[in-house]
Amino acid sequence: MLEGRRLVWLAPLLLASIGDRPMPELRASDVEPLPIVGAGYDRPSGDPRQSRSAVMARRGMVATSQPLAAQAGLQVLKAGGNAADAAIAASAVIGLTEPMSCGIGGDLFVIYWDARTKKLYGLNASGRSPYALTRDVFKAKGHDEIPTIGPLSWSVPGCVDGWEELRLRFGSKSLADLLQPAIEYAEEGFPVSEIIARGWQSSAKSLAEWADSSRTYLPNGRAPEVGEIFRNPDLARSYRLIAGQGRDAFYRGEIARRIVAFSEQNGGFLSLKDFSEHRSNWIDPISTSYRGYDVWELPPNGQGVAALEMLNILEAYDLKKMGAESPDYLHLLIESKKLAFADRARFYSDPEFFDAPIAELISKQYAAQQRKRIDPDKAAIDVPPGDPRLAHGDTIYLTVVDKEHNCCSFIQSLYFGFGSQVVPGEVGFALQNRGTLFALDEQHPNRLEPHKRPFHTIIPGFVTKDGQPWLAFGVMGGDMQPQGHVQVLVNMIDFGMNVQQAGDAARVQHFGSATPTGRPGDPDGGRVEAESGISEVVLDALRKKGHRVTRSAGSFGGYQAILIDPQTGVLQGGSDPRKDGCAIGY
Repeated sequence: MLEGRRLVWLAPLLLASIGDRPMPELRASDVEPLPIVGAGYDRPSGDPRQSRSAVMARRGMVATSQPLAAQAGLQVLKAGGNAADAAIAASAVIGLTEPMSCGIGGDLFVIYWDARTKKLYGLNASGRSPYALTRDVFKAKGHDEIPTIGPLSWSVPGCVDGWEELRLRFGSKSLADLLQPAIEYAEEGFPVSEIIARGWQSSAKSLAEWADSSRTYLPNGRAPEVGEIFRNPDLARSYRLIAGQGRDAFYRGEIARRIVAFSEQNGGFLSLKDFSEHRSNWIDPISTSYRGYDVWELPPNGQGVAALEMLNILEAYDLKKMGAESPDYLHLLIESKKLAFADRARFYSDPEFFDAPIAELISKQYAAQQRKRIDPDKAAIDVPPGDPRLAHGDTIYLTVVDKEHNCCSFIQSLYFGFGSQVVPGEVGFALQNRGTLFALDEQHPNRLEPHKRPFHTIIPGFVTKDGQPWLAFGVMGGDMQPQGHVQVLVNMIDFGMNVQQAGDAARVQHFGSATPTGRPGDPDGGRVEAESGISEVVLDALRKKGHRVTRSAGSFGGYQAILIDPQTGVLQGGSDPRKDGCAIGY
C-alpha cells in the first residue's frame, strides 16, 4: 500500500498488468506527495514520515538511544558540566541500561568541537589484540575465521581510558561525579525499555552458556521483560572502583586482574601487560566538502572514509531533482556504497601497521574516477576495489551540545549483542568481540598481529558550515553506519528535511560487499533491504535495474543528532524512533 503518495501513472500501470506489455518506466515525477489532507497526514508536523517534532532548546541538549542516559547527561549540563562531562555520564548510564550494545567492556570513538579553540579533535579509544595471540593459534585450532563468541574474540576494552582522555582534555568534573548517576541506577535498579528488552531476550540462549554472563544478565534464569526492574551490583562495584581509583582501576588494578584471571582459566590470551600498556590516541578528523558543507569523519581503523567517498561520488548528481525515495537516487546510493565498501575491504586497517591512501580515497579526483564505474540503469554485480593512487553490530551513538556550543559526537560498542557473550567473572559487564574483525589472511592489511587494533565499524559524524559547528550526528548499526550517514545528510542537505525528519525517513541497506576480514563479496552483487516507507513501485523499479530487493523489519541503524541553527543558535535535536531514546534539552 502506497500510503501518503499519489501515483500519476497508475492507469498505464494497471493496463500493463492486464496484458503482456512491460511495466512503464518509473520517473521521479511519477511519485508525488499528496496534499496535507486525508489519511496518513494526522501527524502534527504535517508529514507522515516524521514521527515527532524536533526538540528545541538554547542552553544545552543530549540525544541518546536510552532516555535515562539522556537525562543523566542533561543533569550534568544543568550542574555546570560541559559536553565532554555530559557525554561520559550518559555513556556510563547507557552501558548499564543498554548492556547488549555497549559498556566498559567495549571501545569508543569521539569527534569533539572545542568552542574555545574553534577546532575539531578526534579520539580513537579502541583496544588492541593480545600480545600473545597470533594467527598460528587459529591455524592450530582449525579456524579459517576468528570465532565471534568467547575469549578468542577479545581485544583490550578502550572505553574507560577513552572516558579519562576526554575528561582530562575537555572535561571539568571528576569521574566520581560523572559516574554517580550510573552507580545509583545499577544499585537501585531501572525499568528495562521496550526495544532494549527485545534485544536482551534475543541473546538469552548464548548468555546462558557462560555462568557469569547468566548470573549477571539473566536474573531468575531469563532475560528481563519490558518494564521489569534490573539491577547490576557487580557493575556498580566496578564503577565505584573506577570512580575512586581512576582509569588505573581498570587497566592496572582489580578489574584488570579479574579479567586476566578469567582469561587464563578459559582459553583466552589477554595479559596484565595488554591492559597496562593500553592507550587511546588523539587523532585528526578527516573531511570532504558536500554542497558547501564540510563533513567530518575519523580515519581508519574505523570506516568513516566510506561515507566521505560515497558523498563525493553522489555530489555530481542532481539528487534533489530525482527526489527522496526515488529509484534513480536509491540506485546511485547503492552503487556508490558498493564502490566505497570494495575499497573498505582492501585498505582499512590499523594505521600503525598499514599506511592506507586516505587522502586519495576521499579526493574529488578519485570520486570522478569511481563515478565512471556506475551504470545509471544497471546494478553492478562484481565490484573490485578501485585504484586510489591516481598517477579502501550492536552499538550506541550519543551526542551532546552545551551552552558554549562545545559539541561531542560519541559512539561506543561491544560489536555483537553482548559482544563475546562472556562476562569475565564478577565484574558486571561483557567483553567485546571486536577481535573477530581481524583477517587471518597473512597478506591482508587488516590481518591479526600482536598488539594491533582491528578494523572497526563504529563511526561518529560531524558537519561544519563556514567554519562553524552545524551538526553532530551518528547512525549506529554495523555496516549500516556509512550508508546511514550518507542517507541522513542527503535527506537534510539535498531534500531539505529537518533534523528529525532526516532520521525518520525510510532507509535502504545494501548487504554483500567484501569485508576487511577477508571474506569475499557476494558474486551476485549482494542484496538490498528496504523499510516499509519505500513504496513497492520504487522497489520494482530498482529490481528492473538488477537489484535483488526485499522488504525487511530488521535493523536500519539508530540515529541521534543535534543541529545548531546558524542564524539563531538554537539547538535542534532528532532521535530515531527505531530505538528507545530521545533528545532532550533545556
